[in-house]
Amino acid sequence: QVQLVESGGGLVRAGGSLRLSCTASGGTLSRYSAGWFRQAPGKEREFVASATWTTYYADSVKGRFTISRDNAKNTVYLQMNSLKPEDTAVYYCAAGLTTTDRPDLYDYWGQGTQVTVSS
Repeated sequence: QVQLVESGGGLVRAGGSLRLSCTASGGTLSRYSAGWFRQAPGKEREFVASATWTTYYADSVKGRFTISRDNAKNTVYLQMNSLKPEDTAVYYCAAGLTTTDRPDLYDYWGQGTQVTVSS
């Protein structure tokens, strides 16, 4: 059973940056596709980015966010630059055997970390 723990969320002003981390235990993260999702109040969980041998991004974050992996640390990162108030959400990392933007196809989830971007 893979456990995922996110960290790095917080409050930042528009235009600022944050880096989220997601560290896995109980399994080898490199065996899985890793994804980041986010959920704002009253909205459905939405895809942000995923990484296997390549990377995929939602159009809303392309050019601003970067997903990366450090297999030696069993960790996946989400570097978020040029943040906007509409990026405010709880951010979740996920791991699964399928590279997809569908949250229902991921097997393991972290508890989430809050990102708040003020205007």
